[in-house]
Amino acid sequence: MVTLLLDSSRLEVALSATERVLAFRKDAVRVERAHITKVQLVDDPWSWLRGVPNPGTVVPRTVAMGVWRSAGGDDFVLVRRRRPSVVIDLEGDPEFQRLVLTTRHGLALVQALRLEGEDEPVDVVQLVTTEIPVQDGDAAASPSGRTPRRRAPRPAQA
Repeated sequence: MVTLLLDSSRLEVALSATERVLAFRKDAVRVERAHITKVQLVDDPWSWLRGVPNPGTVVPRTVAMGVWRSAGGDDFVLVRRRRPSVVIDLEGDPEFQRLVLTTRHGLALVQALRLEGEDEPVDVVQLVTTEIPVQDGDAAASPSGRTPRRRAPRPAQA
């Protein structure tokens, strides 16, 4: 999972050693905050990939990491399976037109971008921990936030 760091002037996508190897990238991806035009939360990041990996690694529907080149520009992609992701559209960035990232902290990123930035880079989740609303009732009791499924009654046996 990527680590997203945000300060007052830029967003940094910190990559693990494995992610750097698979993405053919030596360092983190840094984007000026002013270049971010739109952030979307998506359930299926595979439908947002455009172009071909160059350089990058792809195992269809399993992992996609690296730079995707297309007529619309270059995208940085870090996608794992069919997990929730965030699509960040950029304008004026010299390196990328779009970032497609699998992260479970997409909602936290959207909320953090609305807040005033910190001077030092801070993990996105730490910025908004107090800002995320907590649900009451049965949904809060379940770790996934879902209500448990009830079993169907069994037919009577003679």
